Amino acid sequence: MNSGYSGAVLDLDGTVYRGDEVLAGVPDAIERLRERGIEILFFSNNPIKSRTAYTERLGRLGIETDPEHVLSAGSVTTEYLTAEHPDESVFVIGADGLKDQFSEAGVELVDDATTADVLVVSWTKSFSYGDLLAGYRAIEAGATFYGTDPDRLIPAAEGMVPGSGSIVNAVGGTAEREPKKVLGKPSPEAQQAALEALELSPEQCFVVGDRLNTDIELGRRAGMTTVLVKTGITTDADLEQSEIKPDHILDSLADIDDIF
Repeated sequence: MNSGYSGAVLDLDGTVYRGDEVLAGVPDAIERLRERGIEILFFSNNPIKSRTAYTERLGRLGIETDPEHVLSAGSVTTEYLTAEHPDESVFVIGADGLKDQFSEAGVELVDDATTADVLVVSWTKSFSYGDLLAGYRAIEAGATFYGTDPDRLIPAAEGMVPGSGSIVNAVGGTAEREPKKVLGKPSPEAQQAALEALELSPEQCFVVGDRLNTDIELGRRAGMTTVLVKTGITTDADLEQSEIKPDHILDSLADIDDIF
């Protein structure tokens, strides 16, 4: 069955699952997309887990994939560092899962912020005054400043909690400096990574997600069809107030057949 599309970029938290629970009807919807001949790329702005970890998590939820069809803000940042700063040292304000991704890719991590060539700021539950001071010192010493993703709030079991964007803004605000790049969705680097993973043109793809400023904006900037689902963070009030308008709005990814 030919749908007119060849690829789909699917957000994860708030689109495929919420916390530890897969959203109702989503595994079947993904299988129907595959039956239409659509290649699926899963893309999360959560920078902590590796591509393999996401693959295993999806498998536990009944959704089969492989690491080559999974991207995250962490994987995009890792690829960027290895390509653009191959011989430079990096100080990280972030969780161990992100640091592990960097180390496995051969990125040199340092413990002294003042000696770092590069500063990467991301989410960490243990963010402290010491981290804020270290980030300030790194920037003052001349480190190139990056953020992994712009998400100021992220969903958790107890409700919305501060995400990477809040920590990036705190460090940048202290140093009165904007990051050179924020590398997760909707950055140019994230757009390129998605299209290269699918090996398709933007016109052949659609993106599905629950956030206007990341998922939908990534698709809009790249030239993909955009689909907002109402199972995550975006409310009707957000839609009314935002200048970012999706091509389609669905109650859930389970209703994806409606866009055809």
